[in-house]
Amino acid sequence: MLQLREKEIFETLKKMSKFKFVIIGGYAVNAYTFPRFSVDCDIVVKNKEELKEIEETLVNFGYVKEENNKDKTSYYGDFLRLEKDLGDNIKVSIDILIKEVLDRQTNATFSADWVFDNSEVITLRGKTITEELKLRIINLDALFVLKFVSGRLTDIRDIFMLAPNIKNKEWVKEEISKKYDFNNLFLKVKEKIISKQFKDSLQGVYGVINDKVFEKHKKAILGLEKI
Repeated sequence: MLQLREKEIFETLKKMSKFKFVIIGGYAVNAYTFPRFSVDCDIVVKNKEELKEIEETLVNFGYVKEENNKDKTSYYGDFLRLEKDLGDNIKVSIDILIKEVLDRQTNATFSADWVFDNSEVITLRGKTITEELKLRIINLDALFVLKFVSGRLTDIRDIFMLAPNIKNKEWVKEEISKKYDFNNLFLKVKEKIISKQFKDSLQGVYGVINDKVFEKHKKAILGLEKI
């Protein structure tokens, strides 16, 4: 089931490769650390003209526009979800965020220009398939900012895995602080990652992580407090 979904997402991204968009969310995380599976793919576009062209392509590829988008659990605002039914109750979806990324948890807003400015064309590799694609993906530091601000458990697991590879910790902390009180967010993150349940939760998504690697990542994320 996971392989079927991932294969479909990669085939969809191939169809979309001529358009201007940036991948954020779970598929972006996969570009920078141990891969985890994501059911949907989140992308950002700058305007509704680009959205219209992508929507037409996806509809022709078997996707259906979802009218009720109020249940989006991570990012929302002006966005469109297109879903494809693969049969046997297996579905994939593409969530298109238009002009901005508005976080549901904090109401912090990141413009599409900010996302594009902090992105680059890199290789996205499959977790269950051998496929590789060159796509524009938000860079690791900016992705960390988005997920730190959101602060759901799934985001905390992701930033835990991303933390050792941050390139500019000062920039990351500054960008987070522009959107929300850093100390409040940090306390929430710290509480989660020092809990007894966190490692089991992490391994349930990313697979077995030995103690040495776990402590390395923990040290990296807790070190942000001292910057």
